[in-house]
Amino acid sequence: MAPSSQKGIVITIPALLLSVSAAAVFLFFLLSYLSSPCTCPSSIPATTAAGGSVTEEDADRRISTSRGDIDWVKDQIRANGLQMRDNVLRKGINPRTRSQQLEDLNNFKGISHYEGSEANNHTALPCPGELLVEDHHSNYGEPWAGGRDVFEFLAESSHLTANSCVLEIGCGTLRVGVHFIRYLKPEHFHCLERDELSLMAAFRYELPSQGLLHKRPLIVRGEDMDFTKFGSDVVYDLIYASAVFLHMPDNLVWVGLERLVNKLKPYDGRIFVSHNIKFCSRLGGEKCTIRLASLGLEYLGRHTHDSLLFNHYEIWFEFRRTKA
Repeated sequence: MAPSSQKGIVITIPALLLSVSAAAVFLFFLLSYLSSPCTCPSSIPATTAAGGSVTEEDADRRISTSRGDIDWVKDQIRANGLQMRDNVLRKGINPRTRSQQLEDLNNFKGISHYEGSEANNHTALPCPGELLVEDHHSNYGEPWAGGRDVFEFLAESSHLTANSCVLEIGCGTLRVGVHFIRYLKPEHFHCLERDELSLMAAFRYELPSQGLLHKRPLIVRGEDMDFTKFGSDVVYDLIYASAVFLHMPDNLVWVGLERLVNKLKPYDGRIFVSHNIKFCSRLGGEKCTIRLASLGLEYLGRHTHDSLLFNHYEIWFEFRRTKA
């Protein structure tokens, strides 16, 4: 009997190598796909005022609200069929005035709270009730939102970057300052403020509630235009006073300008003063110009800036340092 022949599949070496290579390539792409992070595209592309696309770099650099931003939010309100209604009691919502909120807070503390000896062991930075209900947001005679308007105008007019240094004379409860602090690098926002209650609101409520304690702004309690605590080497890109010089004697304003001029970056740095410059105009136009020049300052002009959210505009007067 003839020996039976063995039947099977013969695979040559080149074919085997090709199969292994193909499998390796497939495995590589499979693992790459599985390990790559998921990226979620935005549902609505950002647009510029002209209707074009906004790059990520442009969005990060831009400060003011664009026409495209306004169109987008109007579209969202319209798409959701929203109308402004009376703020009345309804399911899950119990409207309260600030005084009612404070009364509730003092009497009931909150839905869930600690009692007895535990009451003081769980709150790292206890805040007075008056600050928690934001009474200080009503200290300015106009909406709190106006602080954002001031920030946008000053930051863009001064061509600020995150690395700039800014000094506010009279920052109060940080109605404007909180926006600068968020925008600038840590320790790059400085402020001189005399009012103790305003400073308490800034330190005990605004900075911690906005998550800005890590920005370490240098906020100093003081008056009489004493800037010694800010150091002798600091140079500012922007110095501004919002509705502060109105309440100072003219001679004290001039003392402050004399002390600040050498702290302002030559030529590119700016001083902005709001509302009016009666400390200057009361001298008369020519005498004011001469006195400014003697300090190394130049008046650049008057500006107005409209509010985004309510019928209001700010008036600002611009100065620069003319000597290096």
